[in-house]
Formats: sequence, structure tokens, C-alpha cells
Amino acid sequence: MCKECGCGLSGAGVTIGGPAVEPDHGHSHDHGGHHGADHGHDHSIGGRVISLERSLLEKNDRLAERNRGFFRAKRLLALNVVSSPGSGKTTLIKETAGMLAGRLRAGVIVGDLATDNDAAQLRAAGVPVVQITTGTLCHLDAEMVSKAAAQLDLDRLEVLIIENVGNLVCPADFDLGEDLRVVLLSVTEGEDKPLKYPPLFHSASVAVVTKGDLAVAAGFQREQALANLHRISHHARIFELSAKTGDGMARWVEFLVEQHRQVSAR
Repeated sequence: MCKECGCGLSGAGVTIGGPAVEPDHGHSHDHGGHHGADHGHDHSIGGRVISLERSLLEKNDRLAERNRGFFRAKRLLALNVVSSPGSGKTTLIKETAGMLAGRLRAGVIVGDLATDNDAAQLRAAGVPVVQITTGTLCHLDAEMVSKAAAQLDLDRLEVLIIENVGNLVCPADFDLGEDLRVVLLSVTEGEDKPLKYPPLFHSASVAVVTKGDLAVAAGFQREQALANLHRISHHARIFELSAKTGDGMARWVEFLVEQHRQVSAR
């Protein structure tokens, strides 16, 4: 997880709306080939790691609560959509926004290590979108979301969909201020994903089985997959759908409309 491996130290190479630029640390990384030499300073971090983890996550949690309060004041339903790469996040978001049109206006924040391909696809469909390019970071955090949200006209939106970086590990640690964490499981990924990545699946309030139109071709074992989801994501609302064919989409969209109604009534 990020809190163990250190990749949660955000800031390096992150940009909102364009290509990532690696930061200048103020010193050269060229050590003249003397990689084994004593540089005169200690590279070890020892016991400091624990306090750094705590500081990192506490800061993120504070910012996430600030985001949550801000979104609620705007009567926004905020979704944090998480999954492995290629599970169909962008297609689901695009079709969801299209089906919500005329009822609820959706805007999107997209997170990727590189390129703005997903954002361009959503923008071409008429969806308001802001791209976060994370560079080397494998997740979004609350500060990134706050900065990206400031570039959207939130007063004209009712639903904010955050498409997290494709990763089944690190996003589990980082609250973004969302109302719902939505985890996707594609029928092409295998039925055991919830068992292999339990922290993320357990943290989700909604689980969506995607690409249902490919289930037969992929040899998808539906009952086993649902059993695994019920075991790990036992508290989550489960949807089965295909964004490509539209099967199951109406139920999903009605769920979001009802969730927004509840947010608005707070």
C-alpha cells in the first residue's frame, strides 16, 4: 500500500489539465558515477517512516473532510470510481453522464499517470471534465481533487464523478471527500479480484460488474464472482451491467438519481 511503499508522497510530477512536469529538487541527481561513495549525509529514514505515514494520511483525511463539506454545501453527489486499468471506467462514466442528461448534470475529474485521452473522450461527448496527470503517482488524493474541482463550474453540476487512476491497491488508502466509492469489476478480469485485492473492494460502498456483454466469451463465472463480492464487499450495493449495450444501465442511473435526492435533502 502507498503508506508502506512511500509512493503516497504526492506532489512530484502532478499537474491539473496538462502533461506532468517533474519538479526541480534544487540539486543534481548525477552523482558522478560514485554510487557507492559516502556523500556525507545519511539516506536512511529509519523510524521516521511511521510518523511520515501518519502525517500524510492525517493531512489527506482533513482535506477530504473539507472537500466533503464543500461538495455537500453545493448539493453535489460525489463518486470516487476505482478499478484496475481497462475495466471500463471511462465508458461507464460517459454513458452514465449521457443517460443523466436532462435530469442531473454531471462533471468529471479524470486521473491518469499520463495522457489526457480519457478526458478528451468525455469532452467530445459534451461532459465537463478536468484532467489530473499524476506522473508517477498511482492514485489521486484529496488535495488534487480540490484543485481540479476548482476548475469546474460546480454551481451548474449535480453529480461529480472522480475517475481515479487505474489501480486496485493504493486508492484504497485515500479518501477524496466522496459520498460513494464505486469499485468496478470487469467480467474479463476474473472472478477472484475481490479476494486478491480485499482492501479496495472492502472499502467500496458500491460494486459494479462491468462489460456484461462479454461474459460468455470470457467464460465469466457469475455466481462465483458475486459470492466473492458478497464476501469482501458485503456492505456494498452491487450492480451488473454493460455500458456498451445499455443492459442494466437504467437501474444504475436510477440509483444515482435517488442518491442525489438524498444528498440534496441533507
